[in-house]
Amino acid sequence: MSNYAIGFEGTQIGVAPDGWTATVTGSGDSRWTVESDATAPSKSKVLKQSGQATYPLLLKDDTSIKDGFVEVMFKAVAGSQDRAAGIVWRAKDANNYYVTRANALEDNVVLYKTVNGVRSPLDIVGRKGGYGTDIKVPSNTWHTLRIDFKASRFVVSFNGKQLFEVEDSTFGDAGKVGLWTKADSVTLFDQITYGEAK
Repeated sequence: MSNYAIGFEGTQIGVAPDGWTATVTGSGDSRWTVESDATAPSKSKVLKQSGQATYPLLLKDDTSIKDGFVEVMFKAVAGSQDRAAGIVWRAKDANNYYVTRANALEDNVVLYKTVNGVRSPLDIVGRKGGYGTDIKVPSNTWHTLRIDFKASRFVVSFNGKQLFEVEDSTFGDAGKVGLWTKADSVTLFDQITYGEAK
């Protein structure tokens, strides 16, 4: 496992971080900026998404991972339509990827696939139907979201606890990892780590 930890200490405030591509699925404008936040887990700088779009997306440029993990700390700050934080993996482009997200308005964690810009939730292993897992996601609190992915099996963890597994083979090739929000979510991200399973 080769691990990468992303920090934004060297990035100036108010601009998008180097080495990432800000985009959207659908319409609207994402706004990803590095901001100072002494209350954050890293005690320095965080990544903030404050734009409004169908799904604001931020992809890590130099990543191509087939099997591995992504973990991030996030804080859902605001949003009346939505208040979400997501992790993207095996992304081909802004319209084709997997995403798992936690939502502070719905108090749940769900795993989706987005195919040609259309998002659909995936069934949890051992359960037919339903919509992710209900779990408290308080706003203005730092949480940890993690995805481990290997072949067609994905394991979602929230605040250090494994929530559920999903089996899907829509996107089997290596792709980019990234971050995701929805609609008018204002979300902070910190301590992003990812790695490739060897």
